[in-house]
Amino acid sequence: MKKAILLVLLIGGGLGITPSVQAQTKKVLADKIVGQVGDKIILRSDVINAVADAKRQTQGQDHVILPTECQVLEGFLIRKAMVLQAQKDSLPVSDEEVESAMDLRIRRLIMEYGSKDVLEEIAGKTVYQIKEDNKEAIKEGKLADAMQARIVDNVKITPTEVKAYYNKTPKDSLPYYESEIEISQVVVHPKANKDVEDYVAKQMYDYKKQIEAGTQKIDQLAKLYSEDPAVKDNGGQYTLNRNDKNWDPAFMAAAFRLKEGQVSPVVKSKFGLHIIQMISRSGDEAVVKHILRIPPVTDEEITEAKHKLDTIRTKLVAGTMSFGEAVSKYSDDENSKYSAGSITAQDGSGSTFLRIDQIEDKDLVAALRDLRPGQYSQPQVYTDDRNRRVVRILYLKTRTEAHRENLKEDYDRVAKRALAEKKQEVLEKWFKEHIPTYYVAIDSDFASCSGLGEWRKAAERTHSAVKN
Repeated sequence: MKKAILLVLLIGGGLGITPSVQAQTKKVLADKIVGQVGDKIILRSDVINAVADAKRQTQGQDHVILPTECQVLEGFLIRKAMVLQAQKDSLPVSDEEVESAMDLRIRRLIMEYGSKDVLEEIAGKTVYQIKEDNKEAIKEGKLADAMQARIVDNVKITPTEVKAYYNKTPKDSLPYYESEIEISQVVVHPKANKDVEDYVAKQMYDYKKQIEAGTQKIDQLAKLYSEDPAVKDNGGQYTLNRNDKNWDPAFMAAAFRLKEGQVSPVVKSKFGLHIIQMISRSGDEAVVKHILRIPPVTDEEITEAKHKLDTIRTKLVAGTMSFGEAVSKYSDDENSKYSAGSITAQDGSGSTFLRIDQIEDKDLVAALRDLRPGQYSQPQVYTDDRNRRVVRILYLKTRTEAHRENLKEDYDRVAKRALAEKKQEVLEKWFKEHIPTYYVAIDSDFASCSGLGEWRKAAERTHSAVKN
């Protein structure tokens, strides 16, 4: 049970909640019930689709250990038990929450497959049908999450427990960390002057005339002139959802004012200037193509931004302003503005601890050579990932030497693992107490699964009770 509970914790209780679209198009020849908890059944196809979904989601990743069918079934049994208990305890999960989660899942699938039409073609169903087919599974996932939260959210860890957890770990099993840094930044985007902006806008209106006259297609012009980094892969095409808050509001508002085939006037967003063409639209979903141009900044604007950051740096060094305050008031970088300017790892972990070899920004690496922990860099001009010239100051928070994990330097990391283990133990205890109270059935196809011991005992008790 330990591994299955950990698996459910890691993936948020979502094991098999939304089978892969590809898996949905494959028919399982002999579908049958392979597990049951209370009135909640698990089909053979649920297990097969969940394994296929895990393979699809981890495709291309290194050192991935995929769940076995036994682990998947156990994950489903765990989730069904949580759902039953959540219903028994009347934990609230609203239709709005379910609908929102389903919409998010659909938007991700549309982005993954490129368009709504491609998604529907591969699935062999409309988006509405996909939603209906998965609505109950999404609701179960929400209920399971709510029950899991009720069980473990109040679990805390004390410094004494962290120390005990650390001391019981063999020293040669402790992680080894290379030299790492924590670094934050305040970034200022110099603003192009109006004359330059007007000149670029005039060029874009010329693109608009060519598209409307039919002498050029927008995707051809996008490949020639757009400064959107994704243009090489998508030809300037995006699938939008009106409820998605991740898009620039000005861009979204302009896009949804268009009729199919219509080209917008020049639109100014936080990324630059756009013209947008509506390709197709269905309700809150739309497919658009756009061209992005970023008006260039002159040395004069760069100098002005450097003076601004010089003033901020003076206040930081004097201690009259905190770095978090400087980020909140002045930083234009959306990625770090709401994390006190912290630069995080690119591996998706969100960690603020970076190895030098993980940092692809060579200008940043060069600036770090002269900094000691607690110091601020001079204003630095660099080119960002959108090919814009911007200015920043850096704050080196910490720098560690290569070392074996220890409590002094790595307390937070150890505490995080200790808390996860404690929560896992609480969940295991909860299940051992509750499994005997449920009606449980497991198909003989899974008789050899070693991790299903507790569940099999409950199934045997259920079978005996039914016979008697």
